Amino acid sequence: MTEKNQELLLSLKNLCKYFEIRNGLFNHKKSYLKAVDNLSLDIYKGEAFGLVGESGCGKTTLGKMIAGLYHPTSGQILFNGTDLAALNRNDRRRFCRDIQMIFQDPYSSLNPRMTVEEIIAEPMIVNHTHDKAEIGPRVEHLLNCVGLASSYKNRYPHEFSGGQRQRIGIARALAVSPKLIICDEAVSALDVSIQAQILNLLADLKEEFGLTYLFIAHGLAAVKHISDRIGVMYLGSMLEVAPKESIYNDPRHPYTKALISAIPVIDPKKRKERILLTGDLPSPIDPPQGCRFASRCFMKCNQKDETQILKPCAANHLVACIKETPDPKHE
Repeated sequence: MTEKNQELLLSLKNLCKYFEIRNGLFNHKKSYLKAVDNLSLDIYKGEAFGLVGESGCGKTTLGKMIAGLYHPTSGQILFNGTDLAALNRNDRRRFCRDIQMIFQDPYSSLNPRMTVEEIIAEPMIVNHTHDKAEIGPRVEHLLNCVGLASSYKNRYPHEFSGGQRQRIGIARALAVSPKLIICDEAVSALDVSIQAQILNLLADLKEEFGLTYLFIAHGLAAVKHISDRIGVMYLGSMLEVAPKESIYNDPRHPYTKALISAIPVIDPKKRKERILLTGDLPSPIDPPQGCRFASRCFMKCNQKDETQILKPCAANHLVACIKETPDPKHE
């Protein structure tokens, strides 16, 4: 299914999030950390969109803005055509049930004083989605859906392993039948073998419940098996967006090529030369003008002052790089 015949669920338009920084008690000059800067992105109903990038690039901040935990500095968050950024807190609550989040740390995201049943039931109680008599059976059903026995509902989070706690977090996110689930580094705190189990579980739940995912991760290896499309983020901006086959087989942006080269490969015959990036990551307080990757780019295109925006270079493939001349057929 191509983007043209898919239903648009979430559209981010020129989204920005700046955090004010204090420079001292007597220094009244304001400065801002530009965590997300003029980012636009579309996510379609029923797809799993992988968002990757190194630490500090703004991935989690973006996810929290969509979930309503941060209010954007400017821009639009269009969810089913409604601009969530323009709503006040009371009006925004009506959309909370449709957008849920699975957090990185499966222990600190669960209340240690609540039983598993209370944790999973809380969203249903707060959002008034189920009658009191329906909550108990639904909790048991959700536990079975995520691979846990219904008898676990009376236990506390400290009695479970990391993988089991993350399954509880997934069940909690499913409790109010959301349309979009934001997975914020949902497997990065788990052992490798457990990561595979959780990724397979998320893929199965996506098909069973008709979910849409925004899957946030550090590297491209973690999102390969669950994502339909992948976006590469750097210093608060999006550098490349494409179907996962295009990202892995035909990366266009130098930063994406460097990320691909860093993925471990078991077969020595399939290993490619590692691309090592030199230079330091620019500060998000004072990001460079024009191409933000220019100071670390190995292609040396000498276009530091020219602002780079996402442009189509192939079918369903967008890239922000002067080296990739836009294809008129796909504009």
